[in-house]
Amino acid sequence: MANVFINPFTDFGFKHLFGTEPNKELLRHFLNELLYQEQGKIIDIQYLNNENLGNTLPDRKAIFDLYCTNERGEKFIVELQKTKQKFFKDRSIYYATFPIREQAQKGDAWDFELTHIYTIAILDFVFDDDKQNNQYRYDVKLTELHTGEVFYDKLTFVYLSMPKFKKTLSELNNNFEKWLYAFKHLSEFDSVPNELTESIFLQFFERAKIANFSPDEYKSYENSLKYYRDLKNSLDTAREEGIALGIIETAKNLKSLGVEIKTIQQATGLSDDDIKKL
Repeated sequence: MANVFINPFTDFGFKHLFGTEPNKELLRHFLNELLYQEQGKIIDIQYLNNENLGNTLPDRKAIFDLYCTNERGEKFIVELQKTKQKFFKDRSIYYATFPIREQAQKGDAWDFELTHIYTIAILDFVFDDDKQNNQYRYDVKLTELHTGEVFYDKLTFVYLSMPKFKKTLSELNNNFEKWLYAFKHLSEFDSVPNELTESIFLQFFERAKIANFSPDEYKSYENSLKYYRDLKNSLDTAREEGIALGIIETAKNLKSLGVEIKTIQQATGLSDDDIKKL
């Protein structure tokens, strides 16, 4: 059965829903639900150029998925990361330096006052160093180690590890959790769930309908979806091959220790013949 709604983890899907002028109310609502406790209500957002260059030609540039500002001049970098990246945390810190530097004013009169910068990363993976707990949201600031209190509050990083968000529809407690659920499961729905019928979510689902796309939009989405699926298939294959190699190495080690073949079978799932060939 063909999907009714787009996959927001694709480049096209993410930018279509949150990175276009007609849909900026969706992004504004999401940011308000994400940050309202400390940031206050965002009245309006304006999209900024998402390609940021270094000071000189050889400098590394940064291309954000989404880059916007609000009525107070605060800056928001919103990133979708589909796959695990070894130095993703480093990259997110590096990206935050661009909106810092662009606030610099020429001359001696500037007093170095900066506006708040938020980096929001929606991750389709789990951090390797944090697989053991159920935490899916990470709020990061500069803190003083002895007191644990925030030392500088104008630089905020929010990481959302979507595979760890496992609440069901009946367990959703607020609009923020509804946003995460709607985003994570959007492409699985064939209609709008009764639990997500607030006006902003009805708008979200309407904008996500594949049937509403123009031929060019549909072609762009299909290309983006193909890339996403190929990427996922490659990662799944690599993961399965890695697991298989790990099982074989375990079986070899057990056999070298003189463990009975029957016990090795139970521990690894390998057949009697496979173990004898090792």
